[in-house]
Order: sequence, then structure tokens, then C-alpha cells
Amino acid sequence: MSETERDDGKGEAATPAAEADETLAEATRNEAPEAPAPDEPAAAEETAAEIPEELKPTESLDDMAAEARTEIADEDAEPAPEALSEVSAKPHEDETATEAAPESDAQAGEGPDGEAEPQDGEADAAAPAPAKGWPGRIFGFVGRSRLVSAPLLVVIALVFFLPGFFSIPPVDRDEARFAQASRQMVETRDFIDIRFQAEARHKKPIGIYWLQSAAAIASGEGAEAPIWVYRLPSLAGAVLAVLLTWWAALPIAGRSGAFFAGLMMAAAILPGVEARLAKTDAVLLACLIAAQGGLLRAFLVAEGYRLRRLTTTLFWTGIGLGILVKGPIVPMVTGLTTLTLMLFSRSVGWFARLRPLTGLLWVLVIVLPWLVAIGIVTKGAFFTEALGKDLLAKVGTGQESHGAPPGTYLAAFWGTFWPIAPFFALAVPFVWRHRRERGVLFTLAWIVPSWLVFEAVATKLPHYVLPLYPAFAILTAAALFRDELQVDAIWKKLVGLLVPLVPVVLAVGVPVGLFWLDGTLTPAATALTLVAAVLSVFAWRYLARNDAASALVTTFAAAAILYAGVYQFAIPEARSIWLSPRLADVVLRSAPCRDPQLATAGYREPSLVFLTRTDLAMVKDDEAASFLAEDGCRVAFVEGRGEEAFRARATELGFNPHLLGRVAGRNLNGGKELDIGVFMREGAVR
Repeated sequence: MSETERDDGKGEAATPAAEADETLAEATRNEAPEAPAPDEPAAAEETAAEIPEELKPTESLDDMAAEARTEIADEDAEPAPEALSEVSAKPHEDETATEAAPESDAQAGEGPDGEAEPQDGEADAAAPAPAKGWPGRIFGFVGRSRLVSAPLLVVIALVFFLPGFFSIPPVDRDEARFAQASRQMVETRDFIDIRFQAEARHKKPIGIYWLQSAAAIASGEGAEAPIWVYRLPSLAGAVLAVLLTWWAALPIAGRSGAFFAGLMMAAAILPGVEARLAKTDAVLLACLIAAQGGLLRAFLVAEGYRLRRLTTTLFWTGIGLGILVKGPIVPMVTGLTTLTLMLFSRSVGWFARLRPLTGLLWVLVIVLPWLVAIGIVTKGAFFTEALGKDLLAKVGTGQESHGAPPGTYLAAFWGTFWPIAPFFALAVPFVWRHRRERGVLFTLAWIVPSWLVFEAVATKLPHYVLPLYPAFAILTAAALFRDELQVDAIWKKLVGLLVPLVPVVLAVGVPVGLFWLDGTLTPAATALTLVAAVLSVFAWRYLARNDAASALVTTFAAAAILYAGVYQFAIPEARSIWLSPRLADVVLRSAPCRDPQLATAGYREPSLVFLTRTDLAMVKDDEAASFLAEDGCRVAFVEGRGEEAFRARATELGFNPHLLGRVAGRNLNGGKELDIGVFMREGAVR
């Protein structure tokens, strides 16, 4: 083993402890990895002796570090027989020195089943410190059982994600465009080309459209499936992202800390928003975490061990599916993480544990068939549009009026990652103190380079940085369960005020906003947001008393109640912003025929296409009159500012427009006030 690898793997190894060592032994059972070099024990001793005092883990880290290492061994790595014999050969006379310095790979102890356990060079994770307060103790205890953690995380994630999932109408513009394009695939049975009405939609790869089309077909309703059916892949992706965050966090935060990391991803605002929208980002998040979890294990596992094939397959499958869902994002984040780790560890050999040649072939198997097919069908136009116009345009300019200066994501972070963001701010000193530990180094390599890239890109939308949020959750959970999430300074107590900020603002803003928009109040939304605000104040008080675990659990409860009030009751009841559902309802109730031909002038939102029919004609004001003048049962939507030109053209054509109804409100995009008339030709009504 090279000197560099010894520095990386052994110099930061933490003293193992029994509970965490339970989790590195199961991952070491099925494959025969490479044997360590014969001189490894001596090298390990030498390295342990050379560790600077400031890099040695404190006693409070020992148990959690061992637990995290066990998680890798149990699930992801296998020792060679030679490695096992070396482990048991370490002389006992070094025990005293071991108490002062981290244990090397060659000094690994035995697990509860008598199996020698590999060390991964990791000094980060650890058995949980005793949590203060009953909420922290209960969730910490529950999190220690993997059989309980996974199903409980699924249930809790659904509690956070389901409010409003079925009742919020199609949201313009991205969700409605994705859902309509998938609907057209079901209608036409063309699952290669992507189209919105007759227009080619060459911006994103095929993955999400396949998933949404499959959901519509499986529902039994086909193209007529409601919007929530097209949201099912996003819901599944968000729930899977919660589970994968738990899995990815195990080597760094231990079992209880990993459970809390999963809870954080379920409770945060941005993952919950994406779970309710029929678009790419929740599924992309799951793919990214799968890849990063595999990369983490490759970086942490000890020399002399190799990853199980399941872990390497998960890594490369996450990359391949991520490309099919949203192109370069997963390869970019994973690639920047890998390059950063190679730079700081001064080693590239650890990446070979992921079997890159076999893995790249598997990625090609996943993505190449569709890339070839779409290239043939569009004669290369897809790549010109997706790469040349969409991707590069977003990098260079603020596309679709979404430009913003660097620093925008940092400012938005405190809202989009509520309620976790304030707790992460308290964890920053912990991150700095332990920045050289391999697990903390990995999460920083996950966050920093990609964050800088996203800040540098001209086009900015809040969900672009979502793939980095699991790393924040993992670091926060690790700090919490090492009892290093302290509120011992005035500025930290001020940071704690961010905990109740969002619920208090919404408790005031929701009833005021609904009254301003519609002149009505929604008692359920008002009551639930008020309860959430009160709970968040209690969470802040817990935090001020240095009971971070109880504070965090209380914010989870506040967030669940807040989301029920906002998503289930407030947003669907804001009738003024849901123009398309109301227009479709006028046609359904008032048109004299069952399925009229439709045209719209002055209002062109994709949600109206999804809620009415694919061949909805987008016309100018005077063209709406010409449309109604043709034979058949026809209905036109005409926005108020173009109504004069519409009526003048109708008079020229010799008919009077018949008003079926009017819909007034504010466009969700831009907030412009609109007044839309729904018209038929007077003779056609009779």
C-alpha cells in the first residue's frame, strides 16, 4: 500500500466501538477482495503514531465512528482472508497507545459474531450521544433498528408529501408541460419523440416521460388520467430519496443519525414541493443520492476490501438513470465530488473499487438505446436543441427571465431548506473542526464545487441545488448525534430564531393572502398554520436550552402541520390563481355538446391544454372569431383585453358571440390580473 493511501485510510481512522462495528461486518461476506500488502500492519502502526494531535478523534467520537464503519462492512464490503488474518494478528501490547490514537486497519477488532471487522479509515461517524429530551430519545432509539427505520421513514415521508398531492390543480408552466407531453405519448403510443401539442420538446431526456406515461397506463385511465397520476413518479422519487439519504448517511452519522438525516429530507420544504409536481427533480434527486452513496462507500472502505457488486451497480445505475432523467446533472455532481476527493486525498486508486470499466458499459446499456433512437427520429435535432440551445443558454444567460446574481442560492437556502437550514448553521463549527475526517470531507466535496457551479450559472431556479441538500442533512445529523450542535453564543441563539420564522410568516400570510385574493378565509388553513407557528416557537425554546434533538423533532411536527394547512387547504382554495380549472369547468357545465373544439386567445397556459384537449388551438384575438365561424360545436376563450377585436371580427363574419361564462383572477405566472370570456357562436348554441 502506498504512503498516500496509508495517510488517507489510516491516519484518520477512529477507534472502533462495539455498536458501530456491528454494521462493517455484514458487507464483507460475499466477495473475495484484494488482500492487503504484507507490510500493512507495520505501516498502519507507523501512520497511527504520526497522526497530529489535533486530528485525533475525541473519545465522544469513538462509538459513532465504529458504528459507521460497521454499516459499510455489513452492507457494502468484503474482506479478503488475508486481511482477516492480519486483523487478529495485532499484538496486544499496543492497546495503551491505541487509546491515544485512532486504530489502524490492521488493529480492527471483532464483531459480536466473532468475525474480524475491516476498518474503512473513517473517523467521522459514531454511536449517538445521549439525546436530551424525550423526543430525541424516542427517535434516536427507533432509528437504531434498520427493520423499523426504513418502513417508518416511508410512512413519515408520506405524511409530509401527501397533503395537497391529489387536490392541487396542474401547476403552470413546467409541471403542465411535462404532464401534457407524457399524456401525448400515451395518446399517440410514440414513446421516443417528445412533443407538447405539435411542438417538439427537445429540452430534457426521456426518463420522466416514460415514468409518467407508465403511471397513466397502469392507472387504467390512460391519457385521461388526472394530474395526480402523473405526479406518482415524483412522489415515489421523493420517498426513495428519503430512504437513500438514510442509507447514504449510515457510514457518517451512524444508525440514529442516519434516521434523522432521512427525516430532515422528508421535512424540508423543497423536497416536499418537488414531490407534488409532475416533473424531473424528485426522481433526479433519488438517482443522485444512489450514486453518491456508492461513491461514499468506495471512498471510505478500507484497503484490502472491495465493494459488493450491489453497491457498485447502484452507483452506476444512479448515474445512468440520472442521465435519462435530466442529462448531465448527476454526472456533473458526482464527477466534481470524485475529482475533489482525489485532489484532497492525493489518491485515485480508491475509485477503482467501483469497477469503472464495467460500470461505464452498464451506463451505456441504460442510455444509449434511446439516444440512438431519438437521434434517428429527430435527425440530430434533439442534441442541437437540448445541448446547444437549452443547456448552454442557461449557463450563459438567465433563460426565461430566471437570471439572478451569484449568492442567490445562499439567500434562498434559509427558506427552501427550512426547517433544517438553521440547524445546519449551528453545525458549521462542527464541520470546520472535523473537515479533515473522510466522511466530512466527502460531504464537503459533494456540496462546495457543485454549489459554486450552480451559483456561477446565469439561470437560477430554487430546485437546481436540490441534489446538494442531502449532504447538508447528513452533516447536520452527524453534528446532532455527536452532541456538537451547541447553542452557546449570542449569534447562535439569533440563528435559532430562523426556526419559527417561516411558520410565523405563513400563519399571518396565508389568511391575509387568501382574503386579498378571494375575499374569503379558510378556517382549516388558518388554524393549522397557527398551530404550526406555536409549535415552532416551542422548538426555538428547546434550542435555546441546548436541547437540539427535541427542537428538531418539534420542528418536524410543526412542518407536518404547516404543510397540511398550506398544501391541503390554502393552495387549492385560492380560486383566483386557478384559472385553467375554472375555464375547463365552464366548458364542461355550459357547452351544448360533450366534446367541443376549443381555441384560446390571450391566455396560453399549458395547464389549459392538459385540462381540456391536446388540439386546443392557440390563436390571436380576431382569429378566435374566425374559429367560431367554422362549422361544428366550437368554444373560444378570449382574454378581456382582446375582446373588442374579437367582437369586431365576429360582426364582420356575420354572427354574434354568445357568452357561456367569465373567469377572472390572477395568472399564477407573473400575477397579472385576467378576465377571460368563454364564447360560442350564437347560432351554434341553438
